[in-house]
Amino acid sequence: MLEPYPHDAPTARPAAGVLLALDQGTTNTKALLVDIATGAVLASAVSPVAISFPAPGWVEQDAAQLWDATRTAAGGCLEAVPGTQVAAVSISSQRESVVCWDRRTGEPLGPVLGWQDARTAAWCAELAASDPSAAGLVRTRTGLSLDPMFSAPKMRAAIGSATAAGARVGDVAVGTVDSWLLWCLTGEHLTEMGNAARTLLLDLESCAWDADLLDLFAIPETALAQVRASDAGFGRTLRGGPLPAGVPVVAVLADSHAAMYQHGCTEQGTGKATYGTGSSVMTPTAALKEAPAGIATTLAWHVGGSATYAREGNILASGSALDWMATTLAAPAGASGGAYLTDLARSVPDSGGVTFVPAFSGLGAPYWDRNADGVILGVTAGTTRAHLARAAIEAVAHQVADVVEAIESDGQARIDVLRADGGATRSALLMQTQANLLRRPVHTADAPEASALGAATLARRTLGHQVHREEMQTRIIPEPGDQGPGRRAWARAVARSRGQATTD
Repeated sequence: MLEPYPHDAPTARPAAGVLLALDQGTTNTKALLVDIATGAVLASAVSPVAISFPAPGWVEQDAAQLWDATRTAAGGCLEAVPGTQVAAVSISSQRESVVCWDRRTGEPLGPVLGWQDARTAAWCAELAASDPSAAGLVRTRTGLSLDPMFSAPKMRAAIGSATAAGARVGDVAVGTVDSWLLWCLTGEHLTEMGNAARTLLLDLESCAWDADLLDLFAIPETALAQVRASDAGFGRTLRGGPLPAGVPVVAVLADSHAAMYQHGCTEQGTGKATYGTGSSVMTPTAALKEAPAGIATTLAWHVGGSATYAREGNILASGSALDWMATTLAAPAGASGGAYLTDLARSVPDSGGVTFVPAFSGLGAPYWDRNADGVILGVTAGTTRAHLARAAIEAVAHQVADVVEAIESDGQARIDVLRADGGATRSALLMQTQANLLRRPVHTADAPEASALGAATLARRTLGHQVHREEMQTRIIPEPGDQGPGRRAWARAVARSRGQATTD
């Protein structure tokens, strides 16, 4: 089902060409038609995609549906502006999810293993126990943790399932979602460096696949895509897709990286948080340096021949935590989880002592504890639905605050103002709670979904246009008040979630 996307399309026709910006996310695919010269959004559409949870800790999607949703959203944009001739394409996409397909037929060889999927957690733990150097090798080369969120363990599992079902190793192609979309659009097996940096297989210094890591995860390099810089060009469209043949794909970025690019976070002191299904908190670094424990060092983008690195913390459940709580509290069908909870939570001044830790598949940054359990603490006979709603909103803000504190813990990084994007930023209560917990301003983006615009901005620059970042729409200032008791209650709840003894 095609749904409208919240932008107003101007009636004037573009003067200097049109860009199709595709953004394939966890829950939907968005498409924007952007005037290359001015950056004006001429049309937009969104097509939802399904997620399934076939077993505890398993998260799957359908690769064919991801492509169908991309075509549907793109087609919706083109129909909105009849006669449009697209001059170029940009892509932003969900990151660590894995697609495996037959390079002869282009058919998927199993489900998409989503970035939240934790089926390889036991394998990762066994590898770390049997080879004490494995986690250190991964951390040193990639800047990431040996964790099932990242792609390589899932790639290993996907290739193993495909070959066990009869596929020949030489026919198997595997990659992140950007590489799957590029294959469908252009017929070429390519991937962008920032996406590749999330696989546990890319050396951050050389920006190339690392032979030792390929051996560690038993991934044949022949199954992987060719790695390209973010602005290096990614082939031309084939017939049979949403566009005519020959349209160049000029820029690709990972979705969280694209949001940071759109926010103009290129200098130390700047940082962003994307509030999606999960959350990504990122800040650029002056050079490739090791981050504090629980925080990743990652390649944000490679543009103009130069790499930009960042510190990042990944939260596994933020928007999904709001949706779960809204469903649990019997939100009306079709209601936005965040909007429903915000309205409910506003009826009480606080959570009434209730704390919610949404560790649905364990905890991500800065804890990286896959054995943590989701918990709701502090429930009394006086607890109401409104208190639970407020606790869910606070849980998202507390998790982001944990990551910001960890990023800054060694004194080598600082986020003076947090720039926020994503659907949940529409909740003024969540954004105010975030500013209060961080004790610093939060700026919300004019367009809450910044990823598609970030990739479009890079594409426009690649095509030779001057682009100036627009100012944020709303600046939220921390309210007076002592946040210490709330932060201590949250820390105790996280410890309980992780099975640790707690004291006041």
